[in-house]
Amino acid sequence: MLTTLLPIGAGRATVAGFDVAGQPGEVRRRIGYVSQLGGADDLATGRENLMLQGRLYGSSKAQVERDVDEVLAVLDIAGIADRRAKTYSGGQRRRLDLALGIVHRPEVLFLDEPSTGLDPQNRAHLWEHVRKLRQLGTTIFITTHYLEEADTLCDRVMIVDNGLVVTEGTPRDLKRQVSGDRVVLS
Repeated sequence: MLTTLLPIGAGRATVAGFDVAGQPGEVRRRIGYVSQLGGADDLATGRENLMLQGRLYGSSKAQVERDVDEVLAVLDIAGIADRRAKTYSGGQRRRLDLALGIVHRPEVLFLDEPSTGLDPQNRAHLWEHVRKLRQLGTTIFITTHYLEEADTLCDRVMIVDNGLVVTEGTPRDLKRQVSGDRVVLS
């Protein structure tokens, strides 16, 4: 709903100061979205995918070329940028997906299950890149089933069950709420 892909059934939401239901175009201009399934065109090169994405957001060709070079360097995929996306490994593909979500410099980035299917090394690299984006001022929403990922990357965590918020807070506060509980198996 916050990415404007689904209608809001009830209530009201704003993203980057714009009403999601009333101003979806303004919201879309300010967000990046990286789905669990990715979004790259397999037959295009990484660079071509990124150029198209940047141009779709209205930047000039010269500006997009600079942005693409920057994001390729930041995500350490410059060396494979001119290969077709279908030749990328899982970790390289995930970094390309992340690059597609940020090449236009969004204010807010939505990551849906960003590390699903990644090996531990690529998962650690992805986390490093997400931290860099956060340091640059991007607000990041992560949907994850990995509590370690939420604990490591998030300033605030919200646990949702069947569409209802069960609890929310900082990772430290949430851990304090359950500390002392233990399970004994025999």
